[in-house]
Amino acid sequence: QVQPVESGGGLVQAGGSLRLSCAASGGTFSRNDMAWYRQAPGKQREWVAIITTWGIASYAESVKGRFTISRDNAENIVYLQMNMLKPEDTAVYYCNRWPQTYDVWGQGTQVTVSS
Repeated sequence: QVQPVESGGGLVQAGGSLRLSCAASGGTFSRNDMAWYRQAPGKQREWVAIITTWGIASYAESVKGRFTISRDNAENIVYLQMNMLKPEDTAVYYCNRWPQTYDVWGQGTQVTVSS
């Protein structure tokens, strides 16, 4: 059973950048559309960016122009490059299959943006 393993989060000042990575444990992502999601304290989990198996990307309006999703199918990794970060981007970030998620979610990676 595939379980995503996220990494790369941290504390950054507003305007800064981070690059998140998501590796697959127990399987492969290469045949699936994948997405990054985030969950801020007290809020529901929301999708942030989607990438198809062909590499076509879609973004939530709140991150469009600032975030870039990419994938390396050979290495079985999905990335999220986050630039011009804002305090409202503070959340735990997860990756998972899109639109039907895997049964098991990873632990996520915390992103904290200070003002």
